[in-house]
Amino acid sequence: MPTPELDPIIHAPNRLQICALLMPLEEAAFKVLREELSVSDSVLSKHISQLVGAGYVGLSKRTLDGRQHTWAYLTPAGRHAFTAHVAALQIIVSHAQGS
Repeated sequence: MPTPELDPIIHAPNRLQICALLMPLEEAAFKVLREELSVSDSVLSKHISQLVGAGYVGLSKRTLDGRQHTWAYLTPAGRHAFTAHVAALQIIVSHAQGS
């Protein structure tokens, strides 16, 4: 049986967490993602940029209380890629468990 392909864009731990956090949501504020991942703005920006570049995440900017805030959301392609990646991980784990 062939080994399922993992998505190298999503597979990095922080990007996997970003996708997992966004999956059940319509969108999340940059600040919320940063706090959930416990990373700096620059680290989060780097990972989000890679996801945006792959077409997996979209960004929107809104002004709240006179300040501009960035919100991230999974695109349809991102939702599909994340679902496929999780399915591949589940297959790999099931092989390790002898299922």
